[in-house]
Amino acid sequence: MAEDNTVRRPGGRSARVRAAVHHAVTELVAENGYGNFTIGDVATRAGVADSSIYRRWGSLESLTSDVAVTLLTTSSPIPDTGSLDSDLRGYAAGVARDISGPDGLAVLRLAMALSQGGAIGADARDRFIDERRRQIQQMLDRAATRGEKPPAALDILDHLLAPLYIRILFGMGPLTPDYIDSLVDRLLAAFHPKSVQR
Repeated sequence: MAEDNTVRRPGGRSARVRAAVHHAVTELVAENGYGNFTIGDVATRAGVADSSIYRRWGSLESLTSDVAVTLLTTSSPIPDTGSLDSDLRGYAAGVARDISGPDGLAVLRLAMALSQGGAIGADARDRFIDERRRQIQQMLDRAATRGEKPPAALDILDHLLAPLYIRILFGMGPLTPDYIDSLVDRLLAAFHPKSVQR
């Protein structure tokens, strides 16, 4: 039997299929809402065989969970500006761009729906929260190394990210730069009054 010396490149067809399937899911969620389409619908939209989707993800819940976590955690780069004030403003602006984009609302609604049903959805929710906490902690650790006294990661989730998500989910107005800055100002004023530099 001949030895298989094929060199497998990262990405390639597998990455293209995953991207097409993810894109199809976000379109279907935006058009029909979660729970109103099948793996067959995703396969048709993505131009792949439904057997490929079953083989890779196993179920529609696993697929939609992967889509939600991927899109909500592959956000803009974590800023490293030299101050926590600027880092938080840049980070919040990046999150706002991500969730205000074409797929942002659909993916947030998808994540909410998944978190209400079953172990796979709960796992997706936990993975998303863990990734957001990791990103935030990275900023806070850098700030502490510089001698700043940052608030806790949960304070940033509560006072900065939660209002952004609520505004998008309930259509309560655009995430303007002034609104984002006001959230950062209130956060820093509440926990470290002297750290607000604007």
